[in-house]
Amino acid sequence: MTTANQINSILHLADNALIMGHRNSEWCGHGPVLEQDIAISNIALDYIGTARNFYQHAAQKINQTPADYAGFHLPATEDSLAYLRDVRDFKNHLITELPNGDWAQTTLRIFLFSTYQYFLYQQLQKEEDIAIAGIAEKALKEVSYHVKWSGDWVIRLGDGTPESQERMNNALEHLWPYTSELFLDAEEQIHQLWFQKVKTVFAEAGLHIPQTSWVQKGGTTGNHTEHLGYILAEMQFLQRAYPNSEW
Repeated sequence: MTTANQINSILHLADNALIMGHRNSEWCGHGPVLEQDIAISNIALDYIGTARNFYQHAAQKINQTPADYAGFHLPATEDSLAYLRDVRDFKNHLITELPNGDWAQTTLRIFLFSTYQYFLYQQLQKEEDIAIAGIAEKALKEVSYHVKWSGDWVIRLGDGTPESQERMNNALEHLWPYTSELFLDAEEQIHQLWFQKVKTVFAEAGLHIPQTSWVQKGGTTGNHTEHLGYILAEMQFLQRAYPNSEW
């Protein structure tokens, strides 16, 4: 893999974590009960912490060959990569940027995406790049909790009241077409392990995997939904309005 491809892969991992973290942070103060409000806020912080680690690693690599990245704000930093790139430069999966919707949609998305991350990070622990392997090892401990927490909610709502069942089924119909993009560049084994875990939880929740061939994709190549632009407008405002601001 060339250095450019390595950096693109690291930015993809960072962008996924950042956008998921930002979306989950929108629940802060709005959770259904205090305990779950705190839980999802902590999950958001986990994602953002992982994003920081990947951005720092990507910045270090970019700064080693700055001539190849004339379009970036150099020297690259974690802040410049998060706050000073435009929509088309982001490489996150589309599922991460979708609006939260209701609690069913939010928890189902965390379950589907975190389960994918769980098996991906297991694989990344074997990377020759020891920095990526180390970040994956640390993040895997957090993602394990995300999978359990969100899976419990999928079961609780899917196997709950008629209203909660309807909400979870609606969330599933909406999100499922976005899951195929997760595996376009992933190893087949990751897809198989993900599918088996999802199928097991869905069986306990009384949910059925949708039979659809409709696939949403494009995020990894910079073709995003309209939602990402609004996320970045909010997230990047301070840095763009007051350049070089620091906490």
